[in-house]
Amino acid sequence: MSAHPDPYPRIAISLAEQTLTLFGANGTPVDRWPVSTGLNGAGERDGSGCTPRGRHYIRARIGARQPVNTVFRGRRPTGELYCPELAEQYPGRDWILTRILWLCGTEWGVNRGPGVDTFRRFIYIHGTPDGEPMGVARSHGCVRMRNADVADLFEQVLAGTLVDIT
Repeated sequence: MSAHPDPYPRIAISLAEQTLTLFGANGTPVDRWPVSTGLNGAGERDGSGCTPRGRHYIRARIGARQPVNTVFRGRRPTGELYCPELAEQYPGRDWILTRILWLCGTEWGVNRGPGVDTFRRFIYIHGTPDGEPMGVARSHGCVRMRNADVADLFEQVLAGTLVDIT
């Protein structure tokens, strides 16, 4: 019996390198971007502010056809576009911009289930203000990307795409 290739690309996120690599269906790297993961490091516990490790998949793609810098609250566009004036109005807000790839864990007791559920923790790959540093862990647990980068990635993946966070 011969194995058939996965019809979706695959994503690998390196917490140590602060990078996200997109692999094509044939397993070769297609693109690589700098990211910013959890300031509190790696971890799966609810309320930890850590980025969960292990095997995940994209459960939902949110923001198709929205303009770059669209502001999201509760996974819905607010009708605002991020700008310095808006940032001044809401200092300290964890901005979720442009696109959202909502992750779901696949490993029961590790990143899925009571106390450790990536999906219920609202862990996303999402855009962030372009002035935020990449390659440095500073998020509240999500995987932040530059807006143009997350829009590019969004167009290359589908719900069901596997995401490995190591």
